[in-house]
Amino acid sequence: MRWLPNWRKKMSEMKSPLAEFGTLLDAHTVRFERLLPGPIERVWAYLIEPEQLRTWLADSTIDLRVDGAVELRFDVDEVPERRKAGAINRGRVTRYDPPYALAYTWCDAADVTVDSHVTFELETVGAKVRLVLTHRRLPARMNASFGSGWHTHLAILQARLQDETPPPFLALYNHVMPSYAQAAHNLSNEEVP
Repeated sequence: MRWLPNWRKKMSEMKSPLAEFGTLLDAHTVRFERLLPGPIERVWAYLIEPEQLRTWLADSTIDLRVDGAVELRFDVDEVPERRKAGAINRGRVTRYDPPYALAYTWCDAADVTVDSHVTFELETVGAKVRLVLTHRRLPARMNASFGSGWHTHLAILQARLQDETPPPFLALYNHVMPSYAQAAHNLSNEEVP
């Protein structure tokens, strides 16, 4: 349990919050880049295999072909309001290029106004794998929430790939949310003419 007792220390040791944070490209798009332990096939397995995907994101059913159905059922013990709302996202695969790219639509059962699109791209970089995650068509009012959520899920993925105990989801989410909220606020101020 390396992460559990030390998660506050690990978060406080980040050089800068921006070093690990995603980038709000615009009011409707958040992008993350992570360098993860390889090989690429192992990282790919965490994106498509239900037993691996559930360890960092959600229980899943993904029909691995373009136009295949996607269903993500989130473990929401720490977030009771998501449990009440169903905590299920559904979509369709829009890109399937193993082991380099996976993309699908993201329709949130908790908020039917969320009809967005997420893309995972992988590239081998020496012994590591660069993961680029881009989530598009987000409602502007939710980009801080999605930024914090993906930030947290990716921290859990990274811990899993490093054979470490991941940080507690809600604690990390709440820790990074103010930074994403500030970035979203700054972005919305920049876009006002």
